[in-house]
Amino acid sequence: MDSGTGSTSLQLDKMRSAPGFVAALDQSGGSTPGALAHYGITEDRYSSEQEMFDLVHAMRTRIVTSPSFDGDRILAAILFVQTMEREVDGLPTARYLWERRRIVPILKVDLGLVDAADGARLMKPITNLDDTLERANRHGVFGTKMRSVIADADEKGVRLAVDQQFEYAARIAAAGLVPILEPEVDIHSPHKAEAEDLLRTALRAGIDELPDDAAIMLKLSIPDQPGLYADLAADPRVLRVLALSGGYSRDEACRRLAADPSMVASFSRALLEGLSADQSDGEFDRVLDASIAQIYRASVDK
Repeated sequence: MDSGTGSTSLQLDKMRSAPGFVAALDQSGGSTPGALAHYGITEDRYSSEQEMFDLVHAMRTRIVTSPSFDGDRILAAILFVQTMEREVDGLPTARYLWERRRIVPILKVDLGLVDAADGARLMKPITNLDDTLERANRHGVFGTKMRSVIADADEKGVRLAVDQQFEYAARIAAAGLVPILEPEVDIHSPHKAEAEDLLRTALRAGIDELPDDAAIMLKLSIPDQPGLYADLAADPRVLRVLALSGGYSRDEACRRLAADPSMVASFSRALLEGLSADQSDGEFDRVLDASIAQIYRASVDK
């Protein structure tokens, strides 16, 4: 990642050291109906995929233009590729986030998951990665995010998931972007703590092979053992270790996060909890502000 002058250097500094958390606004085709349903827009309100994506972009626009959605508390926002290609208030979304809000734009690049094997669901091949990275650079995106899922404490599955993450991360870094590796441990795993121990070992091995000037981020489930990933967070090649909410309620996710000094939030569903399409702008902003304040405190007040 080029950390020279200009916006890139400012964004790198912000991601490395500023207080705050990352907003995940990257629901894709498969998860969009659920996100809209939580927002109060049921599937009978739209009749095509295009209408669905128009509605979710309107929801995201309402979020990022809210007075509460500011760069003082929010480090970055993770976008779906269609969101990146659309505009907010007359600007391409990534430019709007940075120029108007001083929020670092990040792009989800994975294409979903394959079926489970060896206790893990790896990513589908990211066949359009080079094109996506070129478009991300053109839009002024800082980094990327890609997700796989670890469902059980299977050493082979964990290793395969982590190896795949690092292989794609190398290509992303070569394109000048900072990769977020997200090998999520399912919070319902029957052996969650054991899977997290295996994951920490595999991540440690992968990070140890990186060059000294590398820059990556990790996005992980909040571990059962607070501080489990502290040594990874302390590595100078790791800008942040982000915590995903993973299906926990916002209260529960924040409670767990507050006990772990090495992580800051990167919440999606927990961030949007309580927001509704039917709320007035004032009520919408009040609820969003309370959510942002709670997640910020859990990320910063350790």
